[in-house]
Amino acid sequence: MVTGGIEGPGSSAELATFAAGLRFEDIPASVAGRAVDLFVDWVGSALAGKDVRPVETIAAFARTMGPATGSCETLIDRSVSSPLFAALVNGASSHVAEQDDVHNGSVFHPAAVVFPAALAIAQSIRASGQEFIAAVTAGYEVGIRVGEFLGRSHYKVFHTTGTAGTLAAAAAAGRLLKLSPDAMLHAFGSAGTQAAGLWEFLRDAADSKPLHTGKAAANGLTAAFLARDGFTGASRILEGPQGMAAGMSSDADPAKLTDRLGTRWALAETSFKFHASCRHTHPAADALLKAMTDAQLTIGDIAAVTARVHQAAIDVLGPVVVPSSVHQAKFSMGTTLGLIALHGRAGMAEFDRDHARPDVAAFRDRVTMVLDDEVNAAYPARWIGKVEVATADGRRIAARVDEPKGDPGNTLSRSEIDAKVRGLAAFSSAATPPEMDALLDRLWNIDRANALGALMPRRPAD
Repeated sequence: MVTGGIEGPGSSAELATFAAGLRFEDIPASVAGRAVDLFVDWVGSALAGKDVRPVETIAAFARTMGPATGSCETLIDRSVSSPLFAALVNGASSHVAEQDDVHNGSVFHPAAVVFPAALAIAQSIRASGQEFIAAVTAGYEVGIRVGEFLGRSHYKVFHTTGTAGTLAAAAAAGRLLKLSPDAMLHAFGSAGTQAAGLWEFLRDAADSKPLHTGKAAANGLTAAFLARDGFTGASRILEGPQGMAAGMSSDADPAKLTDRLGTRWALAETSFKFHASCRHTHPAADALLKAMTDAQLTIGDIAAVTARVHQAAIDVLGPVVVPSSVHQAKFSMGTTLGLIALHGRAGMAEFDRDHARPDVAAFRDRVTMVLDDEVNAAYPARWIGKVEVATADGRRIAARVDEPKGDPGNTLSRSEIDAKVRGLAAFSSAATPPEMDALLDRLWNIDRANALGALMPRRPAD
């Protein structure tokens, strides 16, 4: 029992000891394989950030401030830099398309913060594929538990991927740097004191969201390097009387920090994102698609849709009434459902081309979100989708899905992940089909690499 802070089991120190000591041999083969799947999926999201204005602004900043030489890749333009600036840009680029993975229980996108930090360090020290997989697994396990620990009250104001993500990146980076348990704890302290990310940006269609992930990856990496060189951080940054929970949560649960460490593999619980929109729209999107398929409806048949949702969906999506950008449209329940009704999918091309179409905008205005007790009680462990469709000819059609596409029980196969990554690269023109053939061969075999080097195929001018 601790005094002066949160009482109960679980501690920053126990979590740091786990992250520092995790070996590849400790990880079940199925979990290591899923880590490879998540890495391949992440690269697709990172490539999708090419030529997106906020990402290119951050990349230009990195080119101005960082070195023009180094061993760490910036994936969107194949330039090289230091670990810090490569992590910053790759972290930003991988979160802007809204196609990166998500862990339901923590409401956290691990890939966008863990892989940028880990890849940068792995390339800089030429780490093996197995060391890389051990490090990213440590990052997922830490970040997910910190997100669960901080709870629903935290997510109402703070973007968990920016906050918990800083510690996730520190764990992955620290594992690659072979930090001792004490040094890892110091890295957590320095990461936690830099943790940030507020949802207010959504009201203005501001550019902040990819900055959250870029900075979380870079700040976690910074914390690990500082700890390696003896820099100290708070030893109870999570549960202390002036730690993260004290300042950022009213329902923190310290038992979540160390929940079945080493036996429950939270990485394997992580979901892939199928639609190119905020994850809170996905359950309703899948339920609407089911209703339309079952009743053979078209967009013209639908007079109104009621999406029955959890409270966090209302908190995050509610401020977006009339989206003013493609990215803000991805946080509009009505726009997402309008694209589903029109096309049967809400992918990158559909959002880019049709998010402001008059018929989609009109459909958006006929969508209402209401709080559903069952859905809200199940969240965040389960993201149930329920819709009620009123048709133009007076029918009422209800549909539900218990596991949205991409969840562990309804996951993407490797062939589906492969196709998704190719589609994201094609959408952004980040790589040609032959280049993707070479890249994907590297990615799917990343755990067998003797030393991580460049991922992207070199072009003649490079």
